[in-house]
Amino acid sequence: MAELQTLTPGMPVIYGGNKVTHVPDDMAHAFQPGDHLVVVQDTGDLIHIEAGDWQIANDAVERAHDAFAQMGSVADEAISAFYVAFADLLAEDESFAPIKAANNADITAAKEKGRSATRLELTDTMRLDMIDGLRGWALQESTRNQTVDSVEHPGWKVDLVRSGLGVVGFVFEGRPNVFADACGVLRSGNSVVFRIGSDALGTARAIVEHALDPALAAAGLPPGAASLVDTASRGAGHAMFSDTRLALAVARGSGAAVTQLGSVARQAGTSVSLHGTGGAWIIAGETADAERFGDVVTSSLDRKVCNTLNTCCILSSRAAELVPVFLEALDKAGEHRHVTAKLHVIEDQRVMIPVDWFEEADIHRAEGVVTESKTSTLGWEDLGHEWEWEESPEVTLAIVDSVEHAVELFNVLSPKFAASLVSEDEAEHDVFFRTIDAPFVGDGFTRWVDGQYAFNAPELGLSNWEFGRLFGRGGVLSGDSVFTLRSRATQQDPKLRR
Repeated sequence: MAELQTLTPGMPVIYGGNKVTHVPDDMAHAFQPGDHLVVVQDTGDLIHIEAGDWQIANDAVERAHDAFAQMGSVADEAISAFYVAFADLLAEDESFAPIKAANNADITAAKEKGRSATRLELTDTMRLDMIDGLRGWALQESTRNQTVDSVEHPGWKVDLVRSGLGVVGFVFEGRPNVFADACGVLRSGNSVVFRIGSDALGTARAIVEHALDPALAAAGLPPGAASLVDTASRGAGHAMFSDTRLALAVARGSGAAVTQLGSVARQAGTSVSLHGTGGAWIIAGETADAERFGDVVTSSLDRKVCNTLNTCCILSSRAAELVPVFLEALDKAGEHRHVTAKLHVIEDQRVMIPVDWFEEADIHRAEGVVTESKTSTLGWEDLGHEWEWEESPEVTLAIVDSVEHAVELFNVLSPKFAASLVSEDEAEHDVFFRTIDAPFVGDGFTRWVDGQYAFNAPELGLSNWEFGRLFGRGGVLSGDSVFTLRSRATQQDPKLRR
């Protein structure tokens, strides 16, 4: 079969079975022999992957694929030893020093480019969390080769046995701690291949060189059991997700980028777990305690991650009392970060907000400090929009008729991720849990939604509404939830026949 050698400007490309897109001029001119063109069948997006990036991704998957073939003969004790060695190397100041230096360089470079470095910094807390997570995996009981069910027949039986799933491909943003989280898949006998954002690539290389690879070697695990796709190119992530040798594709990052990566993996026939959009909702019920409500709001806005409060709904019957409590809590969240918070309200509800909240203020965004109105308005259809704030806490407020009204809005407009009801009525909580379409439901602050915090298990991500629930307990995808079931027949009667 002939290979694609060139692209021409305006070349028609069929996608989705009956739609046509066209090759843009710049892509046509940049395309070289050996390059790859990926056509996203869901959207018609054309992705140009240079030959070098395709090869780097292919080589990394190859190493992980070869390693997985050897994992069946690796003892559980050796996997535990890997986690201990990895944790010890991160804990030792001598081996951690070059990792920290690389992280500092990444942060400086990101800031020079005007890019956010908030999630990039490998803080002392993050370092300790990585160490604790790895040591937790070392102590985790292995479920490999565990028989989960048996069916007895006359003269023979069939066992269902848990086994490793295969090569897990992982594309994630610049948080260095994800390295430790993703290595959890080795606990259940898998191998993993990573692609990290370009801003954190230097940190990733240092972790591999000074901690990850030495730990694999010390424990006697096969080289490549955890492999880095060592390039800053985003195209390498698409190349990796196009590889049919992946058993599972996991992506974390911005919503649009994660959705596109998921489409690429699915059309290659690979199961996906996507973690791109978040934003939690809090609803204040009829019997909500005002002090509790204020504390819950403030505690849910300490930093921007997927489980941060994004939308708050207050019943109209309690609005006169609770809107001021909410605004005070939002102000406190800003004060804790030494910034001014940003509010969005429904256009026809602006009369519920004091006039001074519409005055201009300095809002700290990723691109820097921007002077704008402290409060903006939006329509009901935008109620689920996720605010990707940098320093200034940013949230939407809506006044609703009832808890049922809030649930209806959540189920239609939100990313169906995390929801919390502040109410003193236990029956109302029961109805809320049954009717809200969310994997994570609570009665207080939303930031509890985290595998490590809630389940004492380092998480690969929170696989909620988007193709990910299959592999995760309660929406949490963790290392011990990445497995398959194999069937093993044992025949006692040698003359058995059908």
